[in-house]
Amino acid sequence: MVSKSPNDPLVAAHDAFASRDWDRALALFREAEASQPIEAEDIEAMGEAAWWGARPDDSIEALQRAYGAYLAAGKPARAAYVALSLAREYGVKLAGPIAASWLNRAKRILDAEPEGAEHGYLYLRQAVLASNEGSSEQAIELAKRTVALGIRVGDPNLQAMGTVTHGIGLIDKGELAEGLSLLDDAAVAATTGELAPYATGMVYCNTIAACCDVADYRRAGDWADAARRWTESHPGQPLIPGDCRIHQAQVLALRGAWAEAEESALRGAQELRAFNRLYHVGEAQYQVGEIRLRIGDLPAAREAFEQASELGRDPQPGLSMLALAEGRKDAAMSSIRRALEEEMSSQLERRRLLPAYIDIAVQAGKLAEAETAVEELEGIAVTYNAPTFEAAALQARGLVALAAGDPKGAARALRQAVSRWQEAEAPYDSARARVLLAQAIARQDDLDAALVELKAARAAFAKLGALPDVQTSDGLLLRLQADQQAAGEGRPVKAFLFTDIVRSTSLVEAIGDDAWLDLLRWHDKTLRALFIEHGGEEVDHAGDGFFVAFDDSAAAINCAVAIQRSLADHRRTHGFAPQVRVGVHATSAARSGGSYRGKGVHEAARIAAAAEGGEILVSRATLDASGGRLPASAPRTVSLRGISKPVELVAIDWRDGAG
Repeated sequence: MVSKSPNDPLVAAHDAFASRDWDRALALFREAEASQPIEAEDIEAMGEAAWWGARPDDSIEALQRAYGAYLAAGKPARAAYVALSLAREYGVKLAGPIAASWLNRAKRILDAEPEGAEHGYLYLRQAVLASNEGSSEQAIELAKRTVALGIRVGDPNLQAMGTVTHGIGLIDKGELAEGLSLLDDAAVAATTGELAPYATGMVYCNTIAACCDVADYRRAGDWADAARRWTESHPGQPLIPGDCRIHQAQVLALRGAWAEAEESALRGAQELRAFNRLYHVGEAQYQVGEIRLRIGDLPAAREAFEQASELGRDPQPGLSMLALAEGRKDAAMSSIRRALEEEMSSQLERRRLLPAYIDIAVQAGKLAEAETAVEELEGIAVTYNAPTFEAAALQARGLVALAAGDPKGAARALRQAVSRWQEAEAPYDSARARVLLAQAIARQDDLDAALVELKAARAAFAKLGALPDVQTSDGLLLRLQADQQAAGEGRPVKAFLFTDIVRSTSLVEAIGDDAWLDLLRWHDKTLRALFIEHGGEEVDHAGDGFFVAFDDSAAAINCAVAIQRSLADHRRTHGFAPQVRVGVHATSAARSGGSYRGKGVHEAARIAAAAEGGEILVSRATLDASGGRLPASAPRTVSLRGISKPVELVAIDWRDGAG
């Protein structure tokens, strides 16, 4: 019996518990227990205070004692309820055998008791386990029993949690509309304050997680906002610690609030570490990895994906997209193909992998594989009828159509994809679809409309901080603007390559005139063969340097790489080859007789002059326009002699990759 003395620590403990001052309540319960025997209800309350105070081990210790106290007090049904709580907590700690043992204890006790509310919590626990094991039908039946019993005994917590579990089971079966409707019904109960704190958190977090699983981020965002408002109005009463923050991070990331999303994910991970919910911590790290990848911090992205993997969260498709961003297409293709082949049980999990698989397959030139994957993604979109599923399928269809040479079909699909992504309030995905739409329109010779789409996408990327996409957009803008100018003025767009031998005067003095002439003849013959092989047009040859024009940036850069590699090979096999510097710059220029004139030609020449021996310097926009398949240095801004506006240059690492 609880003492009525206001100075009794047990009275103070109950007051602190009621006001949700968890640390103080726990300390007072312990103080009271040290001076007097306390009842099973008090020990259970002590365990609950420890749980809300993020002390899961202390909570488990108290609950185990409460279980024994309830049995000793002749309250087996409540002991069974506590055993179910212990089964849940040991399950969270991935202590499967111990969790199963507590579940079996609860079942044995309740088998001998008349049906009451505690049986509903047994059905609920069994339903959750069935859902986790992929047994949707069994989970649904047990969830229905939970709800029905909750109605009979007047327990709104059972009704709401059973309804959520029922809804998740329907979603897993592909019955999306009915499943989401049940989630909404349960979540409404949470907003009204009719549920206990744990049930409120369970309903909110499972609703938000299920919405994120089916990429219904608008609905997830609405309920995440509701959960945040609930938390703000209940000081000291978090929801399931950490879980909701991680789900909220997914919503924030989709909406483009990347800094807030990363902060929410990391804070959730920190809270969940105390509960040993390592998979959820891994999910948080995965989300951080995706954000770092999008802003171009590749080392940080790799670190986050590796941490996610260590914690049990499959780092796909992020790890494959990271390999693609690093220019390792073969590795990216192998990685994402393996991940997709291993995931055969869940359409939702395959849906998560397929867009990346299609993107990588297209860039790797495997259009047949990409087409098959698009058809599967379209089928999943039809089954689930989710807006973002449809948007992803339309974008994938447009990407493949564009790669297959059908710009009209691509534009139709991509315009719909942009619209769907905008409806879902997904600015990054919308901008990526817009870039593809701009390319599809440009291939139909509508350069003005293409530039409108591309500039809108570029502005969105800049606002988000998606630096790699900004750079890609800049390269495409350069190309489209040059094409537009050329179409209006009759000026061709070319990629200009300049070469010359560094310190040639000193070399002549060192080897003599005859040896120099022999070396120069070999140099000219070698380079001219490479110009022809890569489709270059020799414009001028003065002294030991060349001026060559190419029809596209990729051909010019690949030729530059071939030059340096040929010289390096000769150096290894014959002991010597001259050091040559190369500059490449794509621009429009006026043709005059057999040559080219204009500012762009001067820029290309100055870029080459800024290079060191054995180096290839390329304007950053030119590399982006080429597809950027070769590894390159970080860009640096250089003021070129005689050119008023500074130019961003990168050095091609021609010793790695394939030309």
